[in-house]
Amino acid sequence: MVDIPAPQAAQVIRYAYLWADEHAAGREEGAKDRPAAIVVTTVSGDAHNKVVVVPITHVPPSPGTDAVEMPAAIKRHLGLDNDRSWVVVDEINVFQWPGPDLRATGIPGTESVLYGFLPSGFFRAIRDRLTANIRAGRLRQVPRIE
Repeated sequence: MVDIPAPQAAQVIRYAYLWADEHAAGREEGAKDRPAAIVVTTVSGDAHNKVVVVPITHVPPSPGTDAVEMPAAIKRHLGLDNDRSWVVVDEINVFQWPGPDLRATGIPGTESVLYGFLPSGFFRAIRDRLTANIRAGRLRQVPRIE
C-alpha cells in the first residue's frame, strides 16, 4: 500500500504531471511520472485539500519558459538522480488531494509518494518566481480536479 501523507507546501512528490501543451492537445494524463513540488495547499468548504504543483524536469528550459535550476545538493537530499534538473515556474497543475495521479517514488525501502522537502530558501525562490509569473499573467494552469 502506498503511503500518502498530508500535503504540505515545499514537499516534493512523484506525480503524473500533465503539461499545459499536453492538456491543450486533449490529453487527460501526463505522459511521464515525475517529481513535482507542492507550492500551495488549500482546504475547500467540503474539507478536501486542493494542491498546486510545479513540475521538475531534466529538459533545459526553452526560450520563453521560466525555470529555476535545482542545485545538485538538493537533488541528493531528495534521493533524485545526478542529472541536471529545473523547476518550471510558469505552469502548474491543480488537483484534489490525494488524487489518482500520485505515484510511489520507487526509493528502496519506502512505498511513499514523498521524496522529501525543499529547503526553505530554495522553496521561497520558486514561490517568488511563480508569484511574479502570476502577476505578469504568464502562468499556464492545468486544472486536474477529478
